[in-house]
Amino acid sequence: MSELALHPAAQAPTVAPQAPRQVPAVWLALLATPVAASANGPVLILPDMADSLGIRTATATWLVTVFAWAMAVGTPLMAGLLRRRGLHSALRLSAALIVAGTAIVAVAPWLPLAMAGRAAQGVGGAGLVTAAMSLAGSVRRMGVITAGFGTLGAAGPLLGSTIADMASWRASLAVGAVALLALPAIMRHAAPSAPRQMAPFDGRGAALLILMATALVLVPRYPLPAVATSLAMAALLALHIRSNPTGFIPASLLRTRTFVLSALLACALATSYFTLLFTIPQLLGDRTGWSASTIGTGQLVALLAGSALSVVLAVASARMSRPRVLTILLTVGALAPLTALLTPWAPLLLLVATLAVLATSAGQATLAVYAAQTAPAAQRPTAIGLFNLCYQLGGAFGPAIAALITLGG
Repeated sequence: MSELALHPAAQAPTVAPQAPRQVPAVWLALLATPVAASANGPVLILPDMADSLGIRTATATWLVTVFAWAMAVGTPLMAGLLRRRGLHSALRLSAALIVAGTAIVAVAPWLPLAMAGRAAQGVGGAGLVTAAMSLAGSVRRMGVITAGFGTLGAAGPLLGSTIADMASWRASLAVGAVALLALPAIMRHAAPSAPRQMAPFDGRGAALLILMATALVLVPRYPLPAVATSLAMAALLALHIRSNPTGFIPASLLRTRTFVLSALLACALATSYFTLLFTIPQLLGDRTGWSASTIGTGQLVALLAGSALSVVLAVASARMSRPRVLTILLTVGALAPLTALLTPWAPLLLLVATLAVLATSAGQATLAVYAAQTAPAAQRPTAIGLFNLCYQLGGAFGPAIAALITLGG
């Protein structure tokens, strides 16, 4: 990759071509995965957050929604910055946003100010994730990152609650800043890339994409107006791409079957995973006599097992054909909701959680590489950004579907 540093030619009688130097996968995982714990950290401490800010618990959920929104809209924006200005510029801005957002959350006495801090954390986290995935380069290394997402995402609620008990809920929302510890190593290994000479920034295309993503994220709260706005923005965006095919969203990517199918499948797997993540505890509570702590512990173990298995599948996929990998992902992805729907034995729902996170984490690893490989080198950050936007939208759709299922039940 063009951003990577080069080994010096040692003990060579003549100047030889230099090989790219890969950033160790452990640093990429540390750079990207704390955002998963930050996203899920508030789940068990919403009442404490609400009491501190003097609001209702339901209102405090806006701190979760705004973070998801910032991750969704920040992903393609930071990918555009990475493409145009290079890796180091994207990392510096992402770090500045996380530091500023964490500082705001630490002192904010009002919900709107705390929401602004969470939004800054989300956009900064999106930048770090995009940078890490753009440096991965292989399914195995991407699998380390996505398995880390699954692991820290699973542990996020418990970690947030523990930190809140030991310190405060504000400290639990600072977990994402741990990613900054990876920056020195990333900066050492990845050489700065020169700014690319490109066409003027496509502000209209970026604005239309942000508006469409915003409307989609708001579908769970305001279904009818959000769906109508999403469709309107999608129509306007399609017209804009047609008139500006090399703009913020390259038309060539949308014409590439592998990219489109990879992004859509990632969205579907993420939607299924997040639906089951929020539904399984309710189903276990209804079908068993287990306590809330037993259900939480069982689900955590199941999710951690699925995350570990996803690394195995990601590594093995490098030796498999693409159709075989897709068959495994589709099969495991379909088994999870079917088992949840048809199983007569409640404890099997924990196996559902394992299957769901296995399909999603391994799918994100393999499909992200497939999607990026379809694009020219200069467009790969854009491809990764749009791919991750689809994944993030699955994270917004899943809880909404879970709410409809539990209310319908």
